[in-house]
Amino acid sequence: MIRANHIKKSYQKLDVLKGVNIDISKGEVISIVGASGAGKTTLLHILGTLDRANSGTLEINNVTISSLSDKKLAEFRNKNIGFVFQFHHLLPEFTALENVCIPAFIGGTSKSLAEEKAKELLSFLGLTERLNHKPSELSGGEQQRVAVARALINNPAVIFADEPSGNLDSNSAKELHNLFFTLREKFNQTFVIVTHNEELANMADRKLLMRDGSIVL
Repeated sequence: MIRANHIKKSYQKLDVLKGVNIDISKGEVISIVGASGAGKTTLLHILGTLDRANSGTLEINNVTISSLSDKKLAEFRNKNIGFVFQFHHLLPEFTALENVCIPAFIGGTSKSLAEEKAKELLSFLGLTERLNHKPSELSGGEQQRVAVARALINNPAVIFADEPSGNLDSNSAKELHNLFFTLREKFNQTFVIVTHNEELANMADRKLLMRDGSIVL
């Protein structure tokens, strides 16, 4: 599903990625670990099309990402990629249901269809009683589950998660970790997860270790 070849990224004179190669199959759960500054988040942003590499090639679902204009890339990202971050990035003025619907609205889905899908996802994630609650009325674990539902709303090919349990207590983190694998079983979802959480990293199908801008294991 994802094939990255010789990905390089530098900022001025700082080489952050030094020719990374990675192949990820559909339905795989991949964890990426390493010390701070190893290049994990930069790699995640490039694989997730939030940033462009200086050189190298990236294919997702047989689409060559470098060939897409910024507009086409934004459309591709909206339809094919979901994101879960450490900080939930929920819009505080909107309810859980409205937050989940936003990517679907951007993708042109009608209000009725978007809300129907959002309610299904929130119900699946145990948030049926929280549809009309705003983020400030939700616990940290509940906010993160809303963020997961938002990531899933457009049936993406892959979900990229950057320290998804970094802000959660141990119980909520464990629930979130198990949720990823439940989603993989139910939807054959692909996950690429950057994490410092050893428990989550070791649950993955493959654990990739980054050091100084390269994958070393």
